[in-house]
Formats: sequence, C-alpha cells, structure tokens
Amino acid sequence: MPVDVTSEIAQLQTVLVHTPGPELEAVTPGNREDYLYDDIIALEIAQREHRQFVSVLRRFATVLQVRELLADILAQPEAREFLITKTRDVLASDELSRRLGTLPAAQIVEMLIEGTREQSGPIAQALNEEGFAFPPLPNLFFPRDIGMVIGGHAVVAAMRYDVRWTEELLIKALFTFHPELANDGLLYDGSEERRSNYTLEGGDLHCLRPDLLVLGFSERTSTAALDELCDTVFAQGVVTDVLVVIMPKAPTAIHLDMIFTQIDRDLCVIYPPFFVGPERLPVLHRRHGQAGVREMPDFFEALREVRHPMHPVFAGGQHRTSQEREQWSSACNFLAVRPGTIVSYRRNDATLCELQAAGFRVVPAVNFLAFDDWTDAKHRTVITIEGTELARGGGGPRCMSLPLRRAAL
Repeated sequence: MPVDVTSEIAQLQTVLVHTPGPELEAVTPGNREDYLYDDIIALEIAQREHRQFVSVLRRFATVLQVRELLADILAQPEAREFLITKTRDVLASDELSRRLGTLPAAQIVEMLIEGTREQSGPIAQALNEEGFAFPPLPNLFFPRDIGMVIGGHAVVAAMRYDVRWTEELLIKALFTFHPELANDGLLYDGSEERRSNYTLEGGDLHCLRPDLLVLGFSERTSTAALDELCDTVFAQGVVTDVLVVIMPKAPTAIHLDMIFTQIDRDLCVIYPPFFVGPERLPVLHRRHGQAGVREMPDFFEALREVRHPMHPVFAGGQHRTSQEREQWSSACNFLAVRPGTIVSYRRNDATLCELQAAGFRVVPAVNFLAFDDWTDAKHRTVITIEGTELARGGGGPRCMSLPLRRAAL
C-alpha cells in the first residue's frame, strides 16, 4: 500500500520510528555540539521511554522500525548496491567500503546506524584519541526530520548539518526500495542536494489539508528549498496554498514543530510569544497561480484566509517563565494519532493544564496501556509518556515519528 498523508491529525495507520541504540553513546560532553546536542542522554532510560512511546502508538497504528526495514531491503541486491555505493561518499576507508559488500545485512545496518570506530594509529593511541571511520547517527530517533510524506509522494530532507547527511541516504533507500514506503515519486531529493543554500528539514513541513501546507523558514530550512518545494507541489495540481512562518534564528526554535503543532480540527498548540502580541512572527502566503507572496497580519489571520481557522492552546500556560521552560522541553511538539487524541511528554505541567481547560482528559501512558477501553474514548485525550531523557535530544513525539499513512479526514 503506498504512503498517503494529507493531514496532521487524521487516524494514524502506519508510522516509522527508530528506537535509539548505542549510537547515542557516541555523544560526549566534548563533542555534543558537533552532534547537535545540548546535553548527553542516558541510553537505557531513553530506550525505556521510547519503548513506552512505541507501545502507545501500537494501539492505533502499525509501527515500523528503521533498523528492521533497512535489514529487509539489504536482502535485495539492488538496494545493497545502492547503499554501499552511496556510503563510499562518506567513508574514509576504501578497505571498510569493500568489506560492506561481504557482510550480513544486520551487521551493515549496525555499522550504518551505530557507526564504525576507525583503527587508531600510534600517536592517536598515545593521546587517547579515537574517531569513526563511519559516523554514528544519534539523531536518527527523530525520523520526522529526514523524511516527509505529502499525499502519495515522498520528500527526502536536505539536512542543514553534514553530521546528518547519512540519514538522508537511509530514508532515500527506504522510500526507493521498501514496499511499506512505496510512493508516487520523490517531490524533492535532499540526498542529492548539496547546494549550500538549499536545506529542507521535516520539522518545518506541516500538511494541514491536501491543498494546504504550512512551512517554517528556520535556521535549518532555506528559502530556496521552500520555493522549489512550492513550485513542485503546485505543479502536481493538488496543493493550492502555502503559509510560511518566518522563524527566528534561535536554539529554541530549530523547527516549526517546536513552536506549533495541530492537535484537533480547530485546535493547535503554540509558543505564545511567537504568535500572539508584539513579538509575533511574520507569515507569508503563497498561492498557486499568483505571482509573489502576501504578508499576513498574523498566523491566525492567515489560517482564516485559507479557510482553516484554528484556536490556540498556550504551551506553558499564561506566564512567560513557564512558557519558555516548557517550550524548551518540547511542549509544542505533539503527535496526533487521531483527531483530538494526542501524545505528549508528561513533564510539561502548565501545558497539560491548558489542554485540560480546552477539554482534554490527561491519561498517563501506564494507565492507557493497562486498560483496553481508552482507545474507544470519544472525548479529547492527551496520552502522556515519560520523556526526561528523550527531551534532552531536542524533540518530542512529533519529531520521533514519521507518519506514512493516515486515513482521510
């Protein structure tokens, strides 16, 4: 069945995740900035938290793991040749590159994700220095960043930082060779994109309707790539309107989904300073068939202009201090598994109080998983997962999931 995603909130049917593994232990206090981390993560706790997240998702959808799908396609000679050929672009060792062709699929996957330590020379050994012949991928548990689905088409991200370029290669291989990710073609192939001003990451793309996209111009997504994506989706004849949020170059707002996500037909969660009041961000409207763009008064007026009005729920509640603290821990980053049923970190208390005021029942994941009747609940529900360690990676449930199929809304 081909991929099909035309909304942010419809019933989730199939989703791709990656439970973090030993690749996280490559991140140290000394190299964390190179790997785009603000902190280091305790692997065992992060894995336990992620398994809880996956258990919740399995109540609603088929959950696929990146590691398992890569092993599947490596059984295909064409896919194996593709991956091995492409990895030669990043491998410093010709000998290691040749070895890849002789190894079993599981070992190749391990090397691709967890990295391969290079053999140290005498000077490096004397100075207790080591490196990787093949880079580990500690950001891979955020697959939303590297792949996107728009309708029946796929998008391979063009990552802003080269430490994540291998992830583009892996998702390109899955979109190309795995039947679970069959699609109508790539709208944009970031794995082949090396122009310096063309970057595009999945946290900046929100498909609100089949004909409406909301995009973020962020520190990690460039205007050139956004224009190229718009031209492409307009040419497909489906998308008619695109809203672009002009985001600050700030570590708190690396992607649009760190300050905005839709959670129900008429509701979204926002980081208030960026959408309400004098600090609100500029918003542009680009419409198919019209030259140029229009600058809109604010985000919510722009939504009304495209006949998609929404009301905001304030992440962090009413006070600036709690807004800033909880936005930092991904309080805006929700995954909707169906309209009005969302997954969130448990830690953001003020945001959960705002959701309760908006009619949501807060259900801890342990309670949700213990009783079968929750999945039939008709009321709005936020299922809270533990996320003390996962949040240190700089993302939430939306970042940790790549929806492949949703029902029609």
